[in-house]
Amino acid sequence: MTEQRMMIKETAADFTNHVVLPLANELDPKKGSIPRSLIEQMGELGFFGIKAPEELGGSGMGCFEYCLVAEELSRGWMSVGSIIARSDINFLKRLKPEIRERLIPRAVTGGFLIAAALSEPDVGSDLSCIKCRAERDGDFYVITGSKYWVTYADGADAIVVFARTTPREENPDKPYLGISGFLIEKPRGELPEGCSGSPIPKIGYYGWNTFELAFDGCRVHKDFLIGQEGAAFKLLTSGLEIPRAHTAARSIGAAQGALDCAIKYAQERVQFGRPIAKFQDLRFKIARMATDIEAARQLLYSVCAKIDEGGRCDKEAAMVKYFAAEMSERVCSDALQILGGAGYTHNFPVERYWRDARLTKIFEGTSEIQQRIISDHLLGR
Repeated sequence: MTEQRMMIKETAADFTNHVVLPLANELDPKKGSIPRSLIEQMGELGFFGIKAPEELGGSGMGCFEYCLVAEELSRGWMSVGSIIARSDINFLKRLKPEIRERLIPRAVTGGFLIAAALSEPDVGSDLSCIKCRAERDGDFYVITGSKYWVTYADGADAIVVFARTTPREENPDKPYLGISGFLIEKPRGELPEGCSGSPIPKIGYYGWNTFELAFDGCRVHKDFLIGQEGAAFKLLTSGLEIPRAHTAARSIGAAQGALDCAIKYAQERVQFGRPIAKFQDLRFKIARMATDIEAARQLLYSVCAKIDEGGRCDKEAAMVKYFAAEMSERVCSDALQILGGAGYTHNFPVERYWRDARLTKIFEGTSEIQQRIISDHLLGR
């Protein structure tokens, strides 16, 4: 934790305490949306351009700083800790130079946010089996098929869609071949032409909508092909370490928020003539919760350092994603228990942390997928 990193963490913590938490407490119980004004404030603080190189308008920092900010924001509202990932320029860098030069400066300030359309109704963990098609028609690709779990499809400035440009039958033993990525620009608040959809009725992760989409003849110009045709699966799998570290940071932030709420409540709630924080069993529970959070945090710092040094660390990234997600659900559940019946209401934010923590065991690769990655490294495939 360098002096610069401490300043970044303190800036994000102050913003969370004074801006994010009050908004989350107001909007999450009524399933409200993250306001554009909040996104603009985050852009002014540089939260969207942390990892982008300085020559592209970013801060030129690394995964470590990115996760410090994500943890603090998620301590307020996990959806806000998530939205900084929507400015990732990893896809934009692979577009034509004139398109990159137009979009990247907007992205690093939060002015161009992207939704990702990967999963499908019948495809989750095994993305090599996607069925959505993109067929060439002159200078355009025509996209047809369904996508699922597309968060922020309406509010984003573009959707990145992964579709099959080569039929799976041509490579039956290598289904990951023939998948391509496309950037589809669109107006905020709308879906692209040739695309319809509706929000999925999820139990948490409020602040933005998550969509099921149907593409029916959606046309995208060939210039918006991301990288080479048919090579998008490698692009997806080669950069999973940072998203998994980011998910670990979000998990830790949610757990810390729940612990903070539980400690405050335990010090104020009086039963049997004294604050419940005086009871030994509850004190030991809080001690275990805090220890679990710190263990996950230190593992995250280690993984972030490895990522920033360069090279692959998919085993370690899987470990921290798995450990932090499992820890977060457990800690948030314990926090809710400390509040008792009050924890099962919208009157306290601990139920928000509990609902959101449960999701971290599912997205960016389930806990079971992470265990498979770890065991494959230790025992061989």
